[in-house]
Amino acid sequence: MSLAAALLLPGCAMLSVGDALLLGEQHDAPGHRKLQREWVERLAARDHLAALALEMAEQGTSTAGLPAGADEAQVREALRWNAPSWPWDVYAPVVMAAVRAGVPVLGANLPRDMLREAMEDPQLDVLLPEPSLQAQQQAVRAGHCGLLPERQIPPMTRIQIARDRSMAQTLAEASRPGKTVVLVAGAGHVDPDLGVPHYLPPGVRVRQLVLPPHETGKDYCAELRKQLG
Repeated sequence: MSLAAALLLPGCAMLSVGDALLLGEQHDAPGHRKLQREWVERLAARDHLAALALEMAEQGTSTAGLPAGADEAQVREALRWNAPSWPWDVYAPVVMAAVRAGVPVLGANLPRDMLREAMEDPQLDVLLPEPSLQAQQQAVRAGHCGLLPERQIPPMTRIQIARDRSMAQTLAEASRPGKTVVLVAGAGHVDPDLGVPHYLPPGVRVRQLVLPPHETGKDYCAELRKQLG
């Protein structure tokens, strides 16, 4: 059995996955939330789960001060949940599984009020080797279906870099000996060369898993073209 196949089976013998497990999701794939919840529940049941970190909430937010019996409204408030961007009903099962287990849920994404600063910070460009920076820029182009003006590629890439670095900082700070921090984020963020793993300290043992793609039938480029007018 391959590592990827084994990792998709949370009950298998490979539960000891290291200090950080990065689950790269397709945001609109319903089955991914089931797999994420299973990972959280199995790790928590074995007292192996240090924290659940989320791209879907901003760095600095946390449920650490809440009891395991907190209700969903309290959890959303603690995480300052942005429902228009991330529908709560989609992520509630995995988030509440961690809360019920008494495990902190941590916002890991770059705060919105830091986006403009990141866009204008050329120092972020040197955090990736030049070939990786070019690959990240190409990923930004492709992710926006080639519809962005070229002048917007560098600042949008800096936002991606800043977000990955923010998530890595959150994981490193939440790391606990003998336990695993789970990150739920988009698949691009878990790329070992371009994403979060690149910014983790060398001592952090990390495994990343891109969850299986799910065909939705949507034309994402047509939708984006309509949004951009």
